[in-house]
Amino acid sequence: MMDAEIWDARYQEKERIFSGNANGVLVDEAAGIEPGQALDLGCGEGADAIWLAGRGWRVTALDISRVAVERAREVVAEEAPELAGRIAWVRADLAESSPPEDSFDLVSAQYLPLERAHGEAQVRGVLASVAVGGVLLFVGHDPRDVPADHGFDPADYFLAGDVKRFLGEDWRIEADELRERADPGPPGAHHVHDVVLRARRLR
Repeated sequence: MMDAEIWDARYQEKERIFSGNANGVLVDEAAGIEPGQALDLGCGEGADAIWLAGRGWRVTALDISRVAVERAREVVAEEAPELAGRIAWVRADLAESSPPEDSFDLVSAQYLPLERAHGEAQVRGVLASVAVGGVLLFVGHDPRDVPADHGFDPADYFLAGDVKRFLGEDWRIEADELRERADPGPPGAHHVHDVVLRARRLR
């Protein structure tokens, strides 16, 4: 089964998987950034994109799951129709295509599963999408929170520390830290800490 089919099946299991609230780290980190063009990677059911749009951002919200994107679009139409024109919903797989380069003042990746098996190009594509002067906000789970019998191996994914190693002299790291998770995860989640990487592209 392809990754997109796996995620479509997961979203189809329930009417709504997530809380509908924006991720706490995004709220904290983006609150002081002048609104511009934002890219929400792994947008899910759209809470982060809606929060950003409500604060003046124009948002491209991308997810591998067509079900998630359609659901997010419906949520906006029902709950915040005044923001519909500020969000472009995109179904795309980062392992197959990269976002447009040099295009976004904020690229937000909240708990984005980037599988190593798909290669480094997906990470490089994410970094290249940040405009000069823009901010990358990459937030992941602390792998130490994952139970040994969970069936999930963090080593199979590019984590925040891995993404940091892709940053060269063109970047300034503004945050690189472990934080207690401010908001609870979905039912069954074991993660209580976030690994937060915030970096600004200088040139």
